[in-house]
Amino acid sequence: MIFITGASGFVGGHLVDDLLSRGHKLRCLVRSEKKGNLLSARGAEVIRGDITSPETISGVLGPEDFVVHLVGIIQEKGSATFRSVHVEGTANLVSEARRARVKHFFYQSALGAAKDSWSGYLKTKAEAEEIVKQSGLGYTIFRPSLIIGPWDGFTKKLLDMIKLSPVMPIPGHGGAKFQPVYIRDWLRCINKVIDNPAQFLSTYDIGGPEQLTYKEIVETLARSAGREKIVVDIPMGFMKMSAVFLGAVLPLPPVTLDQLRLLESDNICDIRTIESNFGFKPMRLAEALREFIKPAN
Repeated sequence: MIFITGASGFVGGHLVDDLLSRGHKLRCLVRSEKKGNLLSARGAEVIRGDITSPETISGVLGPEDFVVHLVGIIQEKGSATFRSVHVEGTANLVSEARRARVKHFFYQSALGAAKDSWSGYLKTKAEAEEIVKQSGLGYTIFRPSLIIGPWDGFTKKLLDMIKLSPVMPIPGHGGAKFQPVYIRDWLRCINKVIDNPAQFLSTYDIGGPEQLTYKEIVETLARSAGREKIVVDIPMGFMKMSAVFLGAVLPLPPVTLDQLRLLESDNICDIRTIESNFGFKPMRLAEALREFIKPAN
């Protein structure tokens, strides 16, 4: 049995469909009845619970379970803080996994995770990694760069902007580098772990075969959508001031100061990491986009 947290998200949704198509039995932890019903309709067993409330996950795991822990947030809202979700939630799930002596524990971290990071997101991802590593369980940790694919939030947000705006605004100069990886390639990697967890008892950076600047990613996406536009650099100072203001007046602002600062730092790894560790060449960005972006007529 494969036990999944975060099954209703972008990565989790693709993983559920992929694993069910391969004949795996799934048990998914969800907070929402609506999302639970959708997962049940697809063929997964559903358990209502929340990793930030340990009493709701007590006794949900067994010794034959392969745990896939995908829950994560990129923006804080109310009580759902980076610390409560990434650190405390992971500690709660690891505690239950240790009690059950599960078969294997997979954790989805993030490329650039570091305990001394200025970013609350990356700092708490690193702290969660340490909880998994010190658990005594057999574990695998993925540290992916930007994951793209059908209905991913990053691509959707940029496409909406490309369609509506006469120009393509870029925060700062858009010079920070990223390493987009296609969801299908991420799925190939995790399936290798599920099939043979004993071969993947480590932490793996997950990145595509290209190191592209943010501006290059946006331009490639615009070309794929058939909507090439003039790129306009927006001063980062102005963007940060706007983010601070919007954060003060909106419960869920369109962009946060933390997210803008992440756009100023490279988020890359060895371009051969997937080929070296998982034995195949991942797709380049333009090739991946052609699979799920339809050009405008």
